[in-house]
Amino acid sequence: MQPVITTNPELEAFAAHLARAPRIALDTEFLRERTYRAQLCLVQVASTEQASCIDPLALPDLKVLAGVLTAPGVVKVMHASRQDLEVLLPLTGLTAPVFDTQIAAALTGLPAQVGYAEAVRRMLGKELPKAHTRTDWSRRPLSPEQLTYALDDVHYLLPLAERLHEELERRGRLPWLNEELAGLADPSSLSVDPEEAWRRLKGLRDLDAGRDRLLRALAAWRERAAVEHNRPRGWILDDAVLREIVQQVPRTVAALETIPEMPPGLAKRRGAELLAMVTDAQIEDPPPPLPGRPRPDPARTALTKKLAGIAQAVAAELQLAPEVLATRRDLEQLVEGRRDSALLHGWRRTVLGEQLLAALSGQ
Repeated sequence: MQPVITTNPELEAFAAHLARAPRIALDTEFLRERTYRAQLCLVQVASTEQASCIDPLALPDLKVLAGVLTAPGVVKVMHASRQDLEVLLPLTGLTAPVFDTQIAAALTGLPAQVGYAEAVRRMLGKELPKAHTRTDWSRRPLSPEQLTYALDDVHYLLPLAERLHEELERRGRLPWLNEELAGLADPSSLSVDPEEAWRRLKGLRDLDAGRDRLLRALAAWRERAAVEHNRPRGWILDDAVLREIVQQVPRTVAALETIPEMPPGLAKRRGAELLAMVTDAQIEDPPPPLPGRPRPDPARTALTKKLAGIAQAVAAELQLAPEVLATRRDLEQLVEGRRDSALLHGWRRTVLGEQLLAALSGQ
């Protein structure tokens, strides 16, 4: 098998081989600095017998490969798979089922976001080279060294997955892993609904009703424009500028132009669209005062600290990184009264959530 596949007959032969394997290792290289949709530049795939790079720039039709990646009888082993799945989804359909070695590693006690090289080092005792981490994978031809580096990303995935599976089985945590992996089988989680794009923005909470309408409209407009023009969101409208529009509520092009970091020409070019959303939001003139930064509530702070102590104790007992069980935001939401947290579902509720609820009821 060639180290890089550039013809349909080669791809068909490799896909036929992969379709007979119970598990395959999978990784991708892509670029997305200048586009909304990532440009897939390389697909690395390995079975226990063969490994090769598939060149999607030479083979834009990946239909044959898609048959393998979506086959329910072939487990796709990946590390930190979400971005790769997002990139593959529009080209091959939903890649499933997936065994994500980063998720599995975290359930054995490794850090929540452990990198592939570190997981291989800790679990298999192998050191991986760090060269070519900033390679422009869209440039051709790729050197033998680049191809070797790319194939290293799948070379150890299958033995790593096997080792992690054994460890999780020994600890009785395979049901935990299955719960965690289930989220990767939902295609809606791999794309952004424009109507939900406002949730990605930080620093804009507890707004008045009018500003909240404006925030949602601006975020949805930006998401749709980014998709239509295939440009990064920030190229359409920077987060900082979007926040200032929501906070200042400008009502003229001249007011738009005074916003810090507003790109030259954007107010003139898209000002009418932006101001139409301001008008549609029906915000009073002048707008209501912005909410002040709330003072910390000593009782809530103390209760959050109490829950964090419980979570840390349980994590230590289970030999897990605390953030694998619960983030601080998870705990704050419980204190705020929210009951839709992951802490109150599945295995987390069993090992931790019930204790946290008991602490809240007995506060």
